[in-house]
Amino acid sequence: MLTESPRHTETAHLRATVSAGDYWVYRLQEGQTLRITDLEGNQAADTLFYNADDTAERYSVTDTLRGQRNVFLTSGSVLRSNEDRPMLEIVADTCGRHDTLGGACATESNTVRYSLEKRHMHACRDSWLLAVAQHPEYGLTRRDITHNINFFMNVPVTQEGGLQFADGISAPGKYVELVAKMNVLVLISNCPQLNNPCNGYNPTPIEVAVW
Repeated sequence: MLTESPRHTETAHLRATVSAGDYWVYRLQEGQTLRITDLEGNQAADTLFYNADDTAERYSVTDTLRGQRNVFLTSGSVLRSNEDRPMLEIVADTCGRHDTLGGACATESNTVRYSLEKRHMHACRDSWLLAVAQHPEYGLTRRDITHNINFFMNVPVTQEGGLQFADGISAPGKYVELVAKMNVLVLISNCPQLNNPCNGYNPTPIEVAVW
C-alpha cells in the first residue's frame, strides 16, 4: 500500500549515503524512525534486524509472514522477531512492496545460479561479514546472518510456487519508513549484484535517515 510520510529529511537526526556494495550499521532506539531511500531507482537494500539488547532475538520471516498473511511487505506490515514480538512497523512506503523470501546474494549462490566465473563477485553476505568483523562491539558472528528483507526488490511468486528475480518496481526517490518497536540493530548491505535485474544491472547508492 502506497503511503507517504509527513517527515522531511531536513529535520532528520541523521542522514547518510550508502554506496553500492557498502554496508551501514546503526543502533535504532525504540520509537525512532528509519527511512531508506532508493536514490536512483531499482536498487535493492538487503537488511538484517536484531534486538539491540539481545541479538539472539532477530527478524523472522516466518513469524512476520504468518502474522500478516501476505508474502510481501508494505505499509502496515509489522516485522516480527523469532520470539514473535514486534520489532518494527512499516509506516510509510512509496514503492509498494518489498521482498523477504529471496534471501541475499552470496559467492556460493552466485556460483550455483550463474557460473563458476561469478564466484569472485562481491555479494551482500560479504558486506555483512565485513561489518561483523569491523564492529565486534555488537557481538555478532557469521552464524547471526539469517533472515533478511530486500527493500525495493521485486521477487514475485510464480503460479508453481517458485520465486522469480524480476525487474524492479521502484524508481528514483522512492522510500520505505519504519518505526522501531524495541531497540533495534540495523545492518544494511546495499546490494552489489550484477547478475540479475534486482539492481537494474547497475548498483547505485541509497540514503538512510533517522528521526
